[in-house]
Amino acid sequence: MRGMDNQPRILVVDDDREIRILLAEYLDGNGFRTVTAADGPGMWQALAAAPVELVVLDLTLPGEDGLTLCRTLRARSSLPVIMLTARGEPLDRILGLEMGADDYLTKPFEPRELVARIRNVLRRTQALPPNLEPQDAKCMFFSGWQLDLIARHLISPQGTAVMLSGAEFRLLKVLLDHPNRVLSRDQLLNFTKGRDADPFDRSIDLQVSRLRQKLMEDAKAPTLIKTVRNEGYVLASSVSSES
Repeated sequence: MRGMDNQPRILVVDDDREIRILLAEYLDGNGFRTVTAADGPGMWQALAAAPVELVVLDLTLPGEDGLTLCRTLRARSSLPVIMLTARGEPLDRILGLEMGADDYLTKPFEPRELVARIRNVLRRTQALPPNLEPQDAKCMFFSGWQLDLIARHLISPQGTAVMLSGAEFRLLKVLLDHPNRVLSRDQLLNFTKGRDADPFDRSIDLQVSRLRQKLMEDAKAPTLIKTVRNEGYVLASSVSSES
């Protein structure tokens, strides 16, 4: 039986007391240790008190909302975030992912689905291949751009910070680790999703498209992330790093 010290510690941030109690009881009964908070100040206090492995963060909170908190958290750390939202609009989900959330779940939901998503995100983030670990360098440079590996965002040639979702960050990091080398979709899926990769998953194409937009690439004639027909993608740039 897994020892208590080895159980992942999860922080649930939701202003609904009943939801906090329900999720804490369910997660505690399914192999996790749970701490809770009702708002942003409570979240920061909990994070300062003890390390956690993942944050479950509600979108609608009093004071600073979940999107703002997620953006601030992502600028400070690479801690995985699953966003909870009562809204069904696709824009809200997209905004959450673009603020750096690793996954999202729309209320109402089955607690067992949240457990499954937590386990999937933890597997992806804890079992990343060595070339995705951020401590090797603090920043990577390519074609006037910088990828800040601590804050996990891009810095444009004009000095503007560009936020990345968790998936976009992992994909760009893989491409930067293999410059001028063609990587197939299957290779990119394996690097970014590991055991959770689905061989029929076409999300790589969507993530590449979003990365190109953030890199201000011409969709019809990209110069940085190029498509190699019937093979995959290649980052066409020299890359340097700074520790």
